[in-house]
Amino acid sequence: MTAPALTDIPLVARIPGSKSITNRALLLAAAADGVSCLRAPLVSDDTVAFREALTALGVGVRATPHDEFWEVDGVGRGPSAGSAAVWCADAGTAARFLPPFAAAGHGSYLFDGTDQLRARPLRPLLEALARLGAVTRSEGEGDLPLRIEAAGLDGGELAVDGGMSSQFLSGLLMAAPLLRSDLTVTVRDLVSRPYIDMTTALMRRFGARLTEGPPGVFHLSAGGYTAADLVIEPDASTASYVFAAAAVTGRTVTVPGLGRDSLQGDLGFVEVLRTAGARVEIGEQSTTVTGTGGLRGGFDVDMGEISDTFMTLAAIAPLADAPITVHGIAHARLKESDRIEAMARNLAACGVRTESGPDRITVHPGRVRPARIACHRDHRIAMAFSVLGLAAPGLTFDDPACVAKTFPGFHAELHRLFPEHAPAADPQTAAP
Repeated sequence: MTAPALTDIPLVARIPGSKSITNRALLLAAAADGVSCLRAPLVSDDTVAFREALTALGVGVRATPHDEFWEVDGVGRGPSAGSAAVWCADAGTAARFLPPFAAAGHGSYLFDGTDQLRARPLRPLLEALARLGAVTRSEGEGDLPLRIEAAGLDGGELAVDGGMSSQFLSGLLMAAPLLRSDLTVTVRDLVSRPYIDMTTALMRRFGARLTEGPPGVFHLSAGGYTAADLVIEPDASTASYVFAAAAVTGRTVTVPGLGRDSLQGDLGFVEVLRTAGARVEIGEQSTTVTGTGGLRGGFDVDMGEISDTFMTLAAIAPLADAPITVHGIAHARLKESDRIEAMARNLAACGVRTESGPDRITVHPGRVRPARIACHRDHRIAMAFSVLGLAAPGLTFDDPACVAKTFPGFHAELHRLFPEHAPAADPQTAAP
């Protein structure tokens, strides 16, 4: 009997827990009455920063020796630590989710973060908090450092602009059950709707009472949260890189724990790969992608609802047989970097022709030449171009270790799965 070829053996990827779910669950557990258990949480720069920020706010979080689970001692309300300095590091979720939580409590809290985080906007969130009765004061040139003099928040009615980031709305929604009275939130121009669906689903897991109707109008009842146990799903945004790697190498990759009932909209990235010619199977408990040959281009796709994965597609688009255009991603310019511009510049360094506009990028097929990728301290740039590097040898990175923001073991896992393609397992040796 002939043994199967190496390329015929399915690969099983080890994807860590979802950052989006981990940080939302940390906040909800902190606000809940009782002790919650978060199983298989993501352990990364962003989630550790979020956990330590909660500790500064007076919330107890205990981790097992190998981080199999975290226990959170909920305070059953907003924090009442008296006075605290809260360091958010690079974590946008910490800077957007924790100020509403703090404002719903009592005390004086100073939020700050790195220069990268200081450059990201908070203004729509601060304006919304002011309308709920919060006293906030920016103590620098931008929105951070931010001082909140917390004395609880009122309910009522609130209109929110959701065109810049869905995280503002998520932060307000999660704080709403802690308010003095019920709240109705009307949102306009909402981007990344799947993240709001994730937020509301998790809120219900922790006992929140909320309804939506008509679309974009959320009704939230005051009354707080109750503790819950939660298993954190693998991160669908991170899984996009191994799924794309399957498509460009012709291999089969399965991610267990990420199935059709996932809370994460970014699993929709596999449907984009299906359009590009990959074979996709979404099961109850896992998702599998198989590369079927060259990538198929010649299409235009709106990735506004899954914008964290647009770079994964843009990075491998030079390997397609026709141009690929991604649109609906204007808000990606306000992330860890201007991601549209960063992709265009790095692809140009690789000899790839692109055209970009305020909310779009078109990538043309072409030969990829060796280049040094400018990561801009953005984990998604490093991971996306690492996938391109599987098919285009000679790419190096100025900051390969920035992947620690969401997946510290990314380079090692890519090398484990694709040893014949990946240049190095050690992120410090991936760039000379």
